[in-house]
Parts: sequence; C-alpha cells; structure tokens
Amino acid sequence: MPQRQSPSFWLRPLEKGDFASMAVWFQNVADLARFDRSVRAPFNSEGMETSWGQAAEAAKEPGRHWFAITAETGELCGITGLESVSSVNRDAVIALFIEESRRRQGIGIRSMALVLDFAFRQIGLNRVTSYYRADNLRSQQMTSRAGFAAEGTMREAWFADGRFYDMICVGLLRGEWNTRRAALARELDAACTARFRGSGSSGWAWPPGPLDPPDG
Repeated sequence: MPQRQSPSFWLRPLEKGDFASMAVWFQNVADLARFDRSVRAPFNSEGMETSWGQAAEAAKEPGRHWFAITAETGELCGITGLESVSSVNRDAVIALFIEESRRRQGIGIRSMALVLDFAFRQIGLNRVTSYYRADNLRSQQMTSRAGFAAEGTMREAWFADGRFYDMICVGLLRGEWNTRRAALARELDAACTARFRGSGSSGWAWPPGPLDPPDG
C-alpha cells in the first residue's frame, strides 16, 4: 500500500511515462467531467498519447507548460500546468488535478502557488485565468485563496452527468499575486512543501523559504 502522507512534493516536467497513471485516474468519469470541460470518456493508452502527447514535449508546444506532481517516493499524485500561454498578451490558463486519495493534504494550493510564481516570475506573464464548474466548491475555494477574482459566469456552458452547469471564470493579475502571495505564505505552514525538482537551493518552494526570489 503506497504511503499517502508525504511532507514534500516535487514538480517536474510532465513525461509520457506519466500517462499510464493518469489514464487510471481518468477512469473515474465523474472526476474527469469535473476537471475537463471537453472530455467525457476515459482514454486508453493510445488516446492518452493523442490527447496529452504534446503536453509532454514542451519544445513542440511552447504555449503549454505542464508539470507532474510527485511524492518523495516518485509516485505521481497530480498534474498542474499552464495552457494557452500568449507571449503577446502575456497571459495563460492554469489547471490543476490531484489524484483522489491525495486530496485534502494541502498539496493543491502549494502546487498552484508554485506554478503562479513560475508564471509571473519566470516567464513574465501579467495575467492568469482559470475556469471551473459552478458546483466545484474545491476549485472555488482554492482559486479564491490564491487571490483570483471572480470575473463572470458562462451560463450552462459545461455539460456533464446529464445536465448543464454554469462555468465560472476567475482571473489573477501579477500585481494582485505579489500582494496576495505574502499573506498566503504566512497562512501555509512548512509541514508540507512543494518545490521544483532539482531546485533545493534556489528558493523555488512553497511555502517560500529564506532564499525565495524577492518580489518584483
């Protein structure tokens, strides 16, 4: 039985070898329909390659940055990333999925914060957008905690489970993140951390450490 509690989680680029674990997660069609507005049926291995192949090849798809979230054992426990990255408008859409047995451990908010740092401090974005189904209270709470502001409702834009749901659009600007970031860092304890693989001395961690890059 895998260890379900881990004090440290690591983000690294998504790889094709991750697809087998992801395919198992997405056999839960209710979870899949809550995470992805466009997909309803589980993928087999060929379907995963078709749908996610380019997400694991950043050089071929510069408008996407996807990361695997792993436990200290190397076990895959979630994915997160940026889609539709625009170098002209300097914005992107953020997405996050945590495997069901790993939820409520604090890894989601820490991983999201780390990707927001990447978006605003590493690739120079000015805005990050997120969308979620109106009944997805966990996404509502997490994006609100990170500082996203509700910007609109797309009525009955998300079909799942035999009915239409509203879709909520939320957004976060660079300046808003710089303000919210300090307060969020105080709220989160270091009993659980998320960091980029190989960045132990660089300060790229959540909650931020003493070597964390300065606000800018």
